[in-house]
Amino acid sequence: MIRWLTCATLLGALAATASAQADTPVYGYRVVHVYPHDTSAYTEGLFYKDGYLYESTGEAGESTVRKVELETGKVVQRHDLPAQYFGEGIVDWGPHLVQLTWKDQLGFVYDLASFKQQHTFNYPGEGWALTRDDKHIYMSDGSPVLRVLDPATLATVGSIMVTDGDKPVTNLNELEWVKGEIYANVWMTDRIARIDPATGHVTGWIDLTGLFDYSKLADPANDVPNGIAYDAQHDRLFVTGKRWPKLFEIKLVPKSSH
Repeated sequence: MIRWLTCATLLGALAATASAQADTPVYGYRVVHVYPHDTSAYTEGLFYKDGYLYESTGEAGESTVRKVELETGKVVQRHDLPAQYFGEGIVDWGPHLVQLTWKDQLGFVYDLASFKQQHTFNYPGEGWALTRDDKHIYMSDGSPVLRVLDPATLATVGSIMVTDGDKPVTNLNELEWVKGEIYANVWMTDRIARIDPATGHVTGWIDLTGLFDYSKLADPANDVPNGIAYDAQHDRLFVTGKRWPKLFEIKLVPKSSH
């Protein structure tokens, strides 16, 4: 997302980082491999499938859906959204690819193979990110509540209140299903929340501090960490950020080892 920062917004984001409960485990990372990433990609959605990354990018007039070679960062397939839409999260379901938009309360369903639009759907409020397990699609909207969607109708059929201890976790952004947990970038922080979907409890935090110095990018207030993808077959976890020149494959380690 792009957000014009107010004191309240910034303080809220900082509070989200600082509010982790003392007994919630914190993980660092070890970089396994570094891949190129398109610096024009304002990453809003990301997932890995059959050897490729699928990426959704944002900003009105620049929003796209892309199929990307992991090793080279080359875009091998691309769909441009109409200029009025700000693209958000994506997820695959069967032969389809589902994409959100930020404030238009409108989503798109494409053919996964061709990126040809098949139909649209509506939802209340904002759209931020999507992920899935074998039965449901999960959606973030910037609040502490993840929506549970019926993949057939894309209607909301449930919700998950995300908390760290007794504190709601706001600004949940890009999502990824990893080994039975939902990983969520927390917007405006270097942290990823590991969420138990059965309870909504944060079971751990991943601290990406120092992974990439985005303070040197042209718009560091917005070019923050965002984008998580998981290759379940080979147990590979990928992370990147908005307009970052790199995508990182990482392994989690105890923070004391970072």
